[in-house]
Amino acid sequence: MANDPNLPDIQLDATSLYREEVFTDRKAGTLRRLVPITVEGSDDTARDVLYSGQTQLLTPGGVLPLMFEIDAKSLPEALAKFPDAVKEALEQAIDEAREYRREAASRIVVPETGGLPPMGPGGKLKLP
Repeated sequence: MANDPNLPDIQLDATSLYREEVFTDRKAGTLRRLVPITVEGSDDTARDVLYSGQTQLLTPGGVLPLMFEIDAKSLPEALAKFPDAVKEALEQAIDEAREYRREAASRIVVPETGGLPPMGPGGKLKLP
């Protein structure tokens, strides 16, 4: 099965490697710092460090996971921007849910005949 020519050939891009570091307070969420590295494993200072956040909110429909990018240059800056990034991600999730509901409500549903015999002119059933 591993030699199946229909399977995709997936390889890591050696020029786009990052080392992942995770920070958490074990209450509100987690921060991820992606440090760019070279193929040898040393820091690649030519590329920017990336920050992202993750949290979960309890809603009437269950737990809502939120993942979002944080535009920051340092860990303290990412920590300071975390609350606003959560709010923005939540607003985006709410907007997407509203749009999904609008699209679902606007779909035209055509019921099938369900195997009933065709009705005569005027749509009235004729009884014997």
